Amino acid sequence: MPIDVKMPQLGESVTEGTIGRWLKQPGEAIEEFEPLLEVTTDKVDTEVPATIKGMLSEILVPEGETVRVGTVIARLIEASEAASNSVAPALPVQAIASRAPISPVVARLANEYKLNLDDIQGSGGGGRVTKKDVEAFLAQRSSSATATPTVMSDGEAVLNPQAVVDPAAAPTLAPPVLAPTAPGYPESPPLQRQRVAVDAAIPERPTEVSGLGPDDELVPLTPMRRAIAQHMVHSKQTAPHVTTVMEVDLHRVVAHRARHRADFERQGVKLTFTAYFVEATVAALREVGIVNSSYAEGGIVQHHRIHVGVAVALPDGLIVPVIKDADDKSLLGLARAVNDLAQRARLRRLLPDEVQGGTFSITNHGVGGSLFAMPIINQPQAAILGVGAIEKRAVVVSENGMDALAIRPMCYLSLTLDHRVIDGATGDAFLTVAKRILENYSTAQL
Repeated sequence: MPIDVKMPQLGESVTEGTIGRWLKQPGEAIEEFEPLLEVTTDKVDTEVPATIKGMLSEILVPEGETVRVGTVIARLIEASEAASNSVAPALPVQAIASRAPISPVVARLANEYKLNLDDIQGSGGGGRVTKKDVEAFLAQRSSSATATPTVMSDGEAVLNPQAVVDPAAAPTLAPPVLAPTAPGYPESPPLQRQRVAVDAAIPERPTEVSGLGPDDELVPLTPMRRAIAQHMVHSKQTAPHVTTVMEVDLHRVVAHRARHRADFERQGVKLTFTAYFVEATVAALREVGIVNSSYAEGGIVQHHRIHVGVAVALPDGLIVPVIKDADDKSLLGLARAVNDLAQRARLRRLLPDEVQGGTFSITNHGVGGSLFAMPIINQPQAAILGVGAIEKRAVVVSENGMDALAIRPMCYLSLTLDHRVIDGATGDAFLTVAKRILENYSTAQL
């Protein structure tokens, strides 16, 4: 009996998910707990494992579609049943069993445009028909049709009726799938469906794009990039941003790290400078509590628990996993949390709940060599700390009332704040605490 695969509940606040990528195709064998597909929720890609050993029988939801939690998205068959009954995979397009396997995207396009894949020359391995092959075939077929605009009786402009697909034969394409809206962000306005002609209906390839030249390529937005774009624009339009900067001498932190680095590694923890900045941030948030807050129309929401988000750069964007209750953790605990979240972020193993609920954020842009920056606030938080590159510089130091030149590891800390909540003096007070903690770090401190 087939076993349903349902869209999983990947977080307490998650109600839907987008099929990012199918890692297995109908007819392929699967092992228990082997990754079956990737589900995208907001900016997190999560692998969903198979629950049995057997075979993927049928894919019901193609890549790119968003469905509610609990929706059946595929069906599996146990190994014993697949072997005894010689069950063939359910394919969405007929008369293709003899050719190389196709992806769900190709199958969907073939169904939508009533294509016979035997008419298409495949460029993939073993003659497999790819999405690009289908798009090229559609473009070539449509180029022979004359696209003369015609006005319908209801005033809606369409292309030449000879080139218009019969609505009964080809369904109207759905609007592009948007990334789920995070709490605190306005949802995008609904997109209207339109009548679509064959020569204008190739997915992810608009016919008119402002500034797109003949030699340019339009790269479709990924769910992560779309979410980042929406969140950053929303933040800049919502909060009046102000940035204040201070320079910090890290020679005591560098000495402490050199002394304890090996001890941490013996416990399986890599001691990075980020852990020190999180620790100093926690101390500053304790002393200047208004920075750990959010603006609301009814007043300022003061957060009494400290949840620090740490930005992690990915090849296709940026994600901010959150260290919950960071003020309850020692330097060792913070280093362990930073390592774990950063590693799982790069491996796409984070859960949606692990990137939500932050009350303050840190972005260490210095890892790329940047000296200082003015980061955008991660709404609905009131501030974000930017950490610049650590560089040795000649600075003036005062000891016993005497000034002298010294070579010290220095870095810039920049605090971008929401001026509706925090004034410049308050922001400076926060940075002063963080600077004091870092510059007076004891080599014996843990």
